[in-house]
Amino acid sequence: MNMPKTLSHRLPNGRWKPLEMLFWLIPVAAYFLFPAYLVLISQIMIAGLFALSLDLVLGYAGIVSLGHAAFFGLGAYTAGLLSVHGWGEPISGLFAAALVAGIAGFLCSFLVVRGSDLTRLMVTLGIGLMLFEAANKAAPITGGVDGLSGMMVGKIFGVFEFDLAGKVAYIYSFVVLFLLFIGLRRLVDSPFGLSLRGIREGVRRMPAIGVDVRQRLSAAFTVGAALAGVAGALLAQTTQFVGLESLSFSRSAELVIMLVLGGAGRLYGALIGAAIFMVAQDKVASLNPTYWQFWIGLLLVVIVLFARGGILGGLERLLPKRGDAK
Repeated sequence: MNMPKTLSHRLPNGRWKPLEMLFWLIPVAAYFLFPAYLVLISQIMIAGLFALSLDLVLGYAGIVSLGHAAFFGLGAYTAGLLSVHGWGEPISGLFAAALVAGIAGFLCSFLVVRGSDLTRLMVTLGIGLMLFEAANKAAPITGGVDGLSGMMVGKIFGVFEFDLAGKVAYIYSFVVLFLLFIGLRRLVDSPFGLSLRGIREGVRRMPAIGVDVRQRLSAAFTVGAALAGVAGALLAQTTQFVGLESLSFSRSAELVIMLVLGGAGRLYGALIGAAIFMVAQDKVASLNPTYWQFWIGLLLVVIVLFARGGILGGLERLLPKRGDAK
């Protein structure tokens, strides 16, 4: 029996499209074309990985979160504290950060998945605020408001040492982002990922076909927390500093803005939104250091009003129209 044409086009086939390949060639070209901006672009890639972690939680699983920075900060402090206490090997630091943040996400998921959207919003916000204050009070360990300094990050594979120009940090961030994106892409295209979309679109219907909704949401929240931990560890290792702002509410809010700008539930929307937000923040802040948040807010309002579903959502609606006109 042949599958209906409309349905077959909606099911993922795992093939890489030419535009996707071109997208990943942009950072490679940027390494040679913009050597003065390697540090900024590496920060954009880390923010993109952080946004991807929230996209899995919010865009695919439909879990509203305003405290996702809690897991980002946990990953950052895990890598930072390991480095300060003599374990500066970066790759194992990433795994340790993912493990700590993932365990925290798993424990928190039992509280998060039980409630409605408003309850989840409050619970995640509360978790983030508690961890922020805990890190602030534990100043002898975390450095408090002064931040965790004295990090000594070792060479990658014992060969590649982090340099002031940011070349090694750039390549390191790009490779980690690309590898985790491949894994996340396969995850959201798997039956597990499709079940998350089903839960997001019709949570009351999924138990009828044998799906354990809470178990799937808990798993998605745990994976998202682990990815956020890796992003936090990457930031700590490449900057060799961890501050309290890694756990702050403002970082969680900025993350939601990135996802809204690019488009939730699309993966590439998270990356594009992070790039647009970071570049806009850098450029607008340099032009108007006092009122730069006004212009960022205006950009967000324009995107929400005229490009429903973010930038990628707007493009998806424009492309069919072009195809119909031909």
